[in-house]
Amino acid sequence: MELEAAKTLGMALAVGIGVLGPGIGIGLIVSKALEAIGRNPEASGKIQPMMFVGIAFTEALAIFALVIGFIVKFV
Repeated sequence: MELEAAKTLGMALAVGIGVLGPGIGIGLIVSKALEAIGRNPEASGKIQPMMFVGIAFTEALAIFALVIGFIVKFV
C-alpha cells in the first residue's frame, strides 16, 4: 500500500470513528432535553442554554477528531 493511500485511510478511520461518539452524545443530549421540556415546559428557559453548552462541549470532541485526522493525513 502506498504511503498516501495509507494516510488517507488513516484519516478516514480517525475522523469516522472519532465523530461516532459525539454524534451519539449529541443525540442523547437533545433527546433528554426535549423529554425534560415535555415534562416541565416552564423550565425550558433553564434547560435550553444548558443543552447548548452540552452540545458545544460534545461537538468539540468531534473537532478534535477532525484535527487528528488532518495531522495523520498531512504530517
